Amino acid sequence: MNQYRRSQKLFHWISAILILGLFAMGVWMRTLGYYDAWYQTAPDWHKQIGVLLLFIMIGRIVWRFKAKTPEPSAHHQPWEVKLAHITHWVLYLGIFLIIASGYLIATADNRGIDILGTFTMPVLFTPFENQEDIAGEIHEWGAYILMAVVALHVLGAIKHHLIDKDDTLKRML
Repeated sequence: MNQYRRSQKLFHWISAILILGLFAMGVWMRTLGYYDAWYQTAPDWHKQIGVLLLFIMIGRIVWRFKAKTPEPSAHHQPWEVKLAHITHWVLYLGIFLIIASGYLIATADNRGIDILGTFTMPVLFTPFENQEDIAGEIHEWGAYILMAVVALHVLGAIKHHLIDKDDTLKRML
């Protein structure tokens, strides 16, 4: 097997679009003033898209263990294979850390997260002192660090495509 399955590609690209969109939205929300029309609405959308990403990432992790992934290209050096493996798991860990910290921000007032008016994601933990501030710092810095790791991931794919001229990038397209 030298290609990723269509389902794996969908998980990858939908996750990527949501993560980049959520990051851009988070940066944009920091510029909003209290009287801006989007000041109250944007965080609600950010939370709902974040919950969608949570479900997609859970499915992605489950599918990663169930579905076979392609073997690394024969041209890859052992250090490249190891770095790619570490980078993928750091991406997963970072994504879940940001989702968890976002959840703690959203539930710091001891209210669940309303999802499109269809259901409420419950508060699972008793809020602790300064929860919103602590989780907010983790959320913000985690997002910046995640974007740096995403950049490393993208640069690795570009390196394989343009310099090594192997099929690493093509397998995910």
